[in-house]
Amino acid sequence: MGIKIVDLTVTFRNKVTAIDHANLEIPKGIFGLLGENGAGKTTLMRVLTTVLSPTSGTVTLDGILYSKGNFEKIQRKIGYLPQEIDLYPSLSVQECLEYMGDLSGIPKQIYKERIRYYLEKTNLSEHSRKKMKQLSGGMKRRVGLIQALLNEPEFLIVDEPTTGLDPEERIRIRNLLVDFSEERTVLFSTHVVEDLVATCNQLAVMKKGKFLYSGNIKELLNQAKGHIWICKTKEEQVVRELEKKYHISSKQYVGDELQMKLISEAQPKIECSSCEATLEDAYIYIVNKEAYY
Repeated sequence: MGIKIVDLTVTFRNKVTAIDHANLEIPKGIFGLLGENGAGKTTLMRVLTTVLSPTSGTVTLDGILYSKGNFEKIQRKIGYLPQEIDLYPSLSVQECLEYMGDLSGIPKQIYKERIRYYLEKTNLSEHSRKKMKQLSGGMKRRVGLIQALLNEPEFLIVDEPTTGLDPEERIRIRNLLVDFSEERTVLFSTHVVEDLVATCNQLAVMKKGKFLYSGNIKELLNQAKGHIWICKTKEEQVVRELEKKYHISSKQYVGDELQMKLISEAQPKIECSSCEATLEDAYIYIVNKEAYY
């Protein structure tokens, strides 16, 4: 199971190009997708879920070409958790999921067993009789994830699945996705860099409709090596000048000094030392690399 995107372009009627001649291969396992708002991530997911047809280029899922004649076949292979969840507010969690199971054409005995299993895995069993409108945003996201998993799709697309969850619940959801991805493909789109560090080895970085990077996390970290610096100062004026010149990925007080992590192509003209890059540092470096030249 794999997804191959070749020269994909999506241009809307207002002549805005959301995806610009993009190429990407998504292998089996969890594949991360990082990008700022407006990078084209949502448009890409709309294409991959057959909601939106591309202007040009091709997409294949396990060798099946994305085309109107194949959409029904593709839809049976995919599951999708969108960023915004709106699932039948007057139904209980159990009723909502059973209804989604019916719509999916899954035999009743099978979907009931799956619902029981995933309610337990997402820590929602005790809330199964609550109305959807009574749930918190985090709970609704967990119900949304269960509905995306019900047909046990070969290709699962999740958009910000841990939004609104506390740390313990985020870990539970991440572990569930890792287990689910053992023999499948999961596209994990998120702003929470920590979630990708904890779940995947492969990712893509998207900006303005193009992929700036695609590959393993270790290589991305290597690209940022030598461009991350730690400096300390007590002078407020120095802080302001550094903020104007460099991208600052972290700030914290250490005693009476402010310690800052700077991202710069060359060593800053201030006393500082090189340090290891985190995935967040590497992401900021890659998306702003053109500004360093």
